[in-house]
Amino acid sequence: MTESDMGLRERLVDVGVALLATEGLPALTLREIARRAGVSHGAPRRHFPTHLELLSAIARRGFADLAERVRAAHAPGAAGPRTHVAALARTYLEFALDNPGMYELMFRHDLLESGHLGLRETSLPLFRVLAELVGEVRPGADARRVAGALWANLHGMAQLWRWRSLQLAVGDDDFGALLDAVLLAHLGPEGGR
Repeated sequence: MTESDMGLRERLVDVGVALLATEGLPALTLREIARRAGVSHGAPRRHFPTHLELLSAIARRGFADLAERVRAAHAPGAAGPRTHVAALARTYLEFALDNPGMYELMFRHDLLESGHLGLRETSLPLFRVLAELVGEVRPGADARRVAGALWANLHGMAQLWRWRSLQLAVGDDDFGALLDAVLLAHLGPEGGR
């Protein structure tokens, strides 16, 4: 692949990321990405034979961004595992609220058919970090299941918060208090670790 081909490939992903940020998942078509990149509607197919492959490349960019944020929030040795779970949860929620279009795309494994396009290798390491930390906080528990339940709760919290449903239901905008309640529900009371 020539340098100009690599440049076009990256530009198509850049345009997709920007389009996703401004207009959301429904606007993410090959034709619209090509138009905004200033190329013919067939040009993206040289780099991404299917729409699915382009969507997956865009999602990988989101996972890389989220992973970098998680790494920055997770300084091993600086605090106990419960503090790290809380930092990871807050980072995840902030990412979801700051990037709703990307967040929606990233976790649509049904849409992306991630097993075929390498997204599992991008997304599962983040889940493993969470599961390992949960295992440290709750030794003896099935860490993967507890982490899965926590992740599902965080995912729902992000979605319902964005729709303002949680604020209405709980009667306030105290995001931190709600996050603390989620962590308590899944990790148990503080004390041991």
